[in-house]
Amino acid sequence: MITAVPVAHRRVRLTRRCGLLAVAVGLAATDLAVKAWATSALADGAVIGTGLVQLRLAFNPGAAFSIAADAPAWVLPTVTGIITFIVAVTSWRMAPGTGHLGRLGLAAILGGASANLIDRFPDGVVTDYLHTGWWPTFNLADTFIVGGAAILITLTAFRSPDERAQHSPER
Repeated sequence: MITAVPVAHRRVRLTRRCGLLAVAVGLAATDLAVKAWATSALADGAVIGTGLVQLRLAFNPGAAFSIAADAPAWVLPTVTGIITFIVAVTSWRMAPGTGHLGRLGLAAILGGASANLIDRFPDGVVTDYLHTGWWPTFNLADTFIVGGAAILITLTAFRSPDERAQHSPER
């Protein structure tokens, strides 16, 4: 039996999806703008800051922690492109039934993944600029990905039994 979805319900679903995409685009644009600034301002080896986090330019040919840095040039853009596509499709599908924080987490992951993918295409490297001295140098897109994942993990961990049953695969 096919039932029609009310127009108002379709509008809410579309609004939630478009909102998620707008946040993802905004986060990606912010990261790309900061990367452009860092590439210009820190090009001569300049380091800004002496505290917990310094601004220091680095270029990462690999994935997180320089994983696969020696892989053929086509591998990382292809793999990250596929992963980013899967994240985009999953986010689009999940957005209508996900609360505000869940959509923020999805948008952060999508925005960060998209920004790093876009940054990698011209020269095969990702621009990093946040340096701690005790952790590999990273960028804002990386913090979006990790923060988004933390939000989703936290929401999942603290889901009520009723919510778990509602989202159960047996349903």
